[in-house]
Amino acid sequence: MPSPSWAGSTWVVNNAGYGLFGAAEELTDEQVRHHIDTNLVGSIQVARAALPHLRAQGGGRIVQISTYGGQATHPGATLYHASKWGIEGFMESLAQEVAPFGIGVTIVEPGGARTGFRSTGARLAAPLAAYDGTPAAMVRGIKNAPLSPGDPAKMAEEIIAAAQRPGPLRLVLGSDAYTFVRDALAARLAEIETQKESAAATDVPAA
Repeated sequence: MPSPSWAGSTWVVNNAGYGLFGAAEELTDEQVRHHIDTNLVGSIQVARAALPHLRAQGGGRIVQISTYGGQATHPGATLYHASKWGIEGFMESLAQEVAPFGIGVTIVEPGGARTGFRSTGARLAAPLAAYDGTPAAMVRGIKNAPLSPGDPAKMAEEIIAAAQRPGPLRLVLGSDAYTFVRDALAARLAEIETQKESAAATDVPAA
C-alpha cells in the first residue's frame, strides 16, 4: 500500500451544489431532479473523473464540501439534506476503496458562514398555504436570517491545513456545526442503544 503524501499531491476540491429549501410537498419534480443531479450526482461524477489521475500520480486527496446538514437535519430542507447525506455516504465508502492507492478523502462539514449562500445562493420552493405556521415554513426567511458565525477565510485556512495531514474523515467547521452534529449523533446513538435486545431478537437462533 502506498504511503499517503497529502502535501505533495493533487487535491480535488469538490464543491458542486446549491441550496434548495422548502417542504418536500412544495418542491416540483423538476426541482427534485435538478437538485439531486447537481449536489449528489455532480459530486459523484467529479470524484469518479479524478480518481484515475490521482491513482496514476500515486496519491492525492478529494476534499468534498458538504455541510453539518449531512449529519443533522431541519424541517424545510428535506431535499438539501438528502443530497448531502447521500454524498457523505458515498465519500465515506469511497475513502475505504481508495486508501490502498494513497488517496485520502476529507468531508468538510461547515456551519453557517458569512458568504452569499443564504442571500443569493439559496433557492426557495413556491410555498403552499397548508405549511404556513409549521416548522417547515421557517426556512422561508432564510434570506433574511441573522449573520452566520463562520468566518469563510478561517474556514478555508483550516480546510487547507487539514488536507495536508491524515484525517479526520469529517472536518467540522464552526461552533454551530459542532453543536448540531454532536447533538444529532448523540440523539441517534441514544435511540439505537435502546434497541439492542429487540434488534438481536430478529436473528436466526444459534444452533
